[in-house]
Amino acid sequence: MSLHSTAALVNLAAEGEGGNHPSLSPILTGGGALVILLLLLWITTRFNRDR
Repeated sequence: MSLHSTAALVNLAAEGEGGNHPSLSPILTGGGALVILLLLLWITTRFNRDR
């Protein structure tokens, strides 16, 4: 990778183009992930009754 193409990638990243899709809400995404992880934790503790 040449220095010029590396500089172009850095500039593209700094401008913020190609970022998140406008319809993705960070709060909704994080809240959904939290609910799923809590559900998996609850399922795991239900199956692990011997402890």
